[in-house]
Amino acid sequence: MTEFTEERISALRSKARDLRDAIETRFVDQRAATDDLLHGLLAGGHVLLEGAPGLGKTTLVRTVASCLGLSFRRLQCTPDLMPADVLGMRILEEDPGGGHRFHFERGPVFTQVLLTDEINRATPRTQSALLEAMQERQVTVFGETLPLDRPFFVAATQNPIEMEGTYPLPEAQLDRFLLRVDVSTPTAEGIVNILEAERDAAAPLEPVLKGGEVLELQAVAASIPASSDILSLAARTVVATHPGDASAPDLIRRHVRYGSSPRGAQALLGAARARALLAGRLHVSEDDLEAVIQPCLRHRLVLTYEGEAAGVSAGDLAQEAYARAQS
Repeated sequence: MTEFTEERISALRSKARDLRDAIETRFVDQRAATDDLLHGLLAGGHVLLEGAPGLGKTTLVRTVASCLGLSFRRLQCTPDLMPADVLGMRILEEDPGGGHRFHFERGPVFTQVLLTDEINRATPRTQSALLEAMQERQVTVFGETLPLDRPFFVAATQNPIEMEGTYPLPEAQLDRFLLRVDVSTPTAEGIVNILEAERDAAAPLEPVLKGGEVLELQAVAASIPASSDILSLAARTVVATHPGDASAPDLIRRHVRYGSSPRGAQALLGAARARALLAGRLHVSEDDLEAVIQPCLRHRLVLTYEGEAAGVSAGDLAQEAYARAQS
């Protein structure tokens, strides 16, 4: 953190809080979901938003893009969507001299904030077209590797209720998302707040952060120190999600088929660092780690058939693994 002065860090942190406040003028009564999405953004990862239709998942992502002043594209997934519709395609065009040449028309992935709406409605072939972009921040088309603009942030949504005609994301694809954010149904008071906020919905939002400042915040978050105890706790938590390990709780042994990969531990640490930054601390605490256990690990646990039939929550199982790691 030597390249950032204390004053600069304080200014960036203040702007991050202003960003959260600006988002909540449009996406109201969902503080937990807003914070989780910001944790994913500041940690430099991608976020999977899951919730019933009409809860504002698209509104949340659009609002974030507007408040950041970043380029934004929306990709509506359907079964007939092809990889070329995501990455781009070559178009044969005629030049002024009468000759012909191929021109590469860039797809919606060439943006800074990409909303992949209802990602589980795209076929696995199309879903996999996003893997390189999400992991490497680049796209390879027709043998040419093209870098993506930074920051690059993917927010995908899926509806867990209607499963007909969908293609569940494979574990390798789920693992590319830093967090899975569950958007819950608001309370009656929250719905009243939503209805009241509609009066200001037409007013344009002014950018709170610039792209360069987002990159600065990501760099500050990545450099926040975590003690060896915190690193060990994150590692023990991930190991405890594996049913074959001696440290796994009974619920994990009964209901989990496969536990989290090491990428889950990286996600825990990255999200915990982002949470510490927003909280005004320049170190990671156990509270930070505990707060991100469920969003970081709930999509990385593969349940057994018995666990799925019993309706066991993967997030609760991740919490059990954390409790065992603490003991």
